Amino acid sequence: MAIYSTARIAATVGISKNTLLSWLYSGKIPEPRRRVEAGLDIRLWNDRDVSRVKKYKEQNFRKGRGRKKA
Repeated sequence: MAIYSTARIAATVGISKNTLLSWLYSGKIPEPRRRVEAGLDIRLWNDRDVSRVKKYKEQNFRKGRGRKKA
């Protein structure tokens, strides 16, 4: 199983890192597993987490126009 960084996931999905972090902080997508290395708290994203982010983006996000209308 591959492990990815937050920046790598954002680039793969096609959103900014700040957008991804905003979704995490607001609880719109679940937090991935974390590990502390050299005093830094690192998120460890796997393929399942990537698919969750992609699914959320497809259902709720339009680039340049904000959220999709309900």
